[in-house]
Amino acid sequence: MAKYPIFLELSGRRVLVVGGGAVATRKARVLLDAGARLVVVADRADDVLTNLCTQHGAELIRAKYAKQYIGEAVLVVAATDDDSINRQVYADCQTLSILCNVVDDPAHCDFFVPAVVKRGDLQVAIGTEGNCPAYAGHLRKKLEKMITEQHGQFLAELECIRQLIIKDVAEPADRKALLGKLVDDDSFELFRTEGSEAWHAKAEETIQAHLAAR
Repeated sequence: MAKYPIFLELSGRRVLVVGGGAVATRKARVLLDAGARLVVVADRADDVLTNLCTQHGAELIRAKYAKQYIGEAVLVVAATDDDSINRQVYADCQTLSILCNVVDDPAHCDFFVPAVVKRGDLQVAIGTEGNCPAYAGHLRKKLEKMITEQHGQFLAELECIRQLIIKDVAEPADRKALLGKLVDDDSFELFRTEGSEAWHAKAEETIQAHLAAR
């Protein structure tokens, strides 16, 4: 069955990672980048994970996993090297209706973490429904060459103009038409080759021309 793709707001929300090795560290780093209030449970945590938790103020519980540590978590990631522990984490999450991801075990996942290309606030996610994460990683590398930092900068400029359109243009249909012009390839090419100032001037000219024509 097809999965429902979302970008989840985790800022300040409790997320639990179970495990203390390299995989757990990788998952913890991404969750911290997303602003999660991270809790790590591991009877043995390597130095890299320990330092990561210390630097970011994450809670590191040096203990064997127990259901009590799930607490009020909105997400749980099981990343130990013991299948029985990982599956117990998953089973406990099911009883509490908490979403769980068991790393490299699609049958015990409520969600899959995509490969992501990130350029500022622009994110492109690639998912394979857990079938072959390596292929998602391969596609990400290709997209990283196509989607540049300028695309992320362009998005930031578009948000400024979008707010101006919301303020000055009353009709939703007109807003949609204007944004359709400003997000196209020609608009990006102008931004890429002539810079922000020239692009803003052209964007404001486009808005004024549209308003005058009504």
